[in-house]
Amino acid sequence: MNIKETIAEMKGIPTQDDLIKALQMQVATVTFLKLDGDERIMTCTKDLKVIPEASHPKTDKKAKEGNVNVWDLNAKGWRSFKYDRVKKVEINEA
Repeated sequence: MNIKETIAEMKGIPTQDDLIKALQMQVATVTFLKLDGDERIMTCTKDLKVIPEASHPKTDKKAKEGNVNVWDLNAKGWRSFKYDRVKKVEINEA
């Protein structure tokens, strides 16, 4: 087990790669700390079946190292969070 897997296991969350794979197929509720220290709970996905077609990504641009780009279902827009600030992940069953 590498350090990333160990940290993810200690926090009780998927690794960043596993989280991204899950978000591509499902909606999740992610709890994380914003840069200003506030806690944020976001219902989000990367599943193109859920994201309005007009908002589908135009390019295959990779997120900055350590960031996860997602569609926020409540704000109806693209948002990102730093993976290392994630506290909790709940995959929402369809």
